[in-house]
Amino acid sequence: MTSKTLGRFRALSLLEGLSYVVLLAIAMPLKYLADVPEVVTHAGRIHGGLFVLFVIALVTVSAEHRWRLRTSATAMLAAIVPLGAFWLERALRRGEFPR
Repeated sequence: MTSKTLGRFRALSLLEGLSYVVLLAIAMPLKYLADVPEVVTHAGRIHGGLFVLFVIALVTVSAEHRWRLRTSATAMLAAIVPLGAFWLERALRRGEFPR
């Protein structure tokens, strides 16, 4: 299950997951504990852009690899759950992710 599309999807998934962690673990505490709200604005924009790219990549890889709706929905859920992107990458790398 290797392809350029899948490789790009995996990389983008990790970037999106990392941006989510930065938003939740760094930007949000800075906003509420250090009164620096602009960090959330910038981190949120970056994360939002990466999330949109993730969705586009998910649609592309799902079509190319003919993933079932359940598989695509699981990948989408992994992007919404904190740290889910890291689980998704591990499952894809090991070939454990359902098709």
